[in-house]
Amino acid sequence: MPDSTDSPPPIDRLREVMRRLRDPEGGCPWDVEQSFATIAPYTIEEAYEVAEAIQNEDMDALKDELGDLLLQVVFHAQMAAEAERFDFDAVANAIADKMIRRHPHVFGDQTVDGAAAQTKAWEAQKAAERAAKAHAAGVAPSALDGVTVGLPGLTRALKLQKRAGRVGFDWKTAPPILDKIAEELGELKREMAAPARDADRLEDELGDLLFACVNLARHLEIDPENALRRTNAKFERRFRRVEALLAADGQRPERVALDVMEALWEQAKREERDG
Repeated sequence: MPDSTDSPPPIDRLREVMRRLRDPEGGCPWDVEQSFATIAPYTIEEAYEVAEAIQNEDMDALKDELGDLLLQVVFHAQMAAEAERFDFDAVANAIADKMIRRHPHVFGDQTVDGAAAQTKAWEAQKAAERAAKAHAAGVAPSALDGVTVGLPGLTRALKLQKRAGRVGFDWKTAPPILDKIAEELGELKREMAAPARDADRLEDELGDLLFACVNLARHLEIDPENALRRTNAKFERRFRRVEALLAADGQRPERVALDVMEALWEQAKREERDG
């Protein structure tokens, strides 16, 4: 058998696999026709699957999902290399440089007093980088610069609120936010009760209500995306139990009355609580 030392490093092997897949002569037709835009949704999906594996504490799945996510990085880097814009090494070097720059207490002569102080220093460094980027672009810097538009709505709302909070635009405590939620709910109710419903205004008011709920989550130190994912999982678990209970009785959800399903829903809740 050949010596294992003759084998290329795993990352080089993966890069060669991707290069072959993207080769117009003999590569995979699907991979060849992809672009940054068509691959981006898969990149987002793989990141969520990594998060799901972590939430499930499934290390085998996490290994696989991290591989899938790494493939996305290699895929984008290969397309960029073909366009002569940058390559994987440039990506790796750029992030290494950034980590060194943002950790002077590790790679330089600065010191920090604990994780909280490091977080503050990290944010200050990022703010300086954003300001420099805005200056180079000839635009006025903002505390909200760099909050990616492509983030999920709840996550982006959380980041926007954190940024605004750092410059003092924030409630001091959580209770007033409950009043704000009640206010936004009242405005939504008024729009719902209007003689002629305006879909645009309804969407606007519902967005305000969700934004206020995210603000409450932030002050309670709860990640709203995690909270909603947890509720989604709970709903799925209980609804599947309702389906199972109906199936055991030879029934299907679409063929029974709502009150029957609500009774089974309460049963599923009791089973979870007592089990």
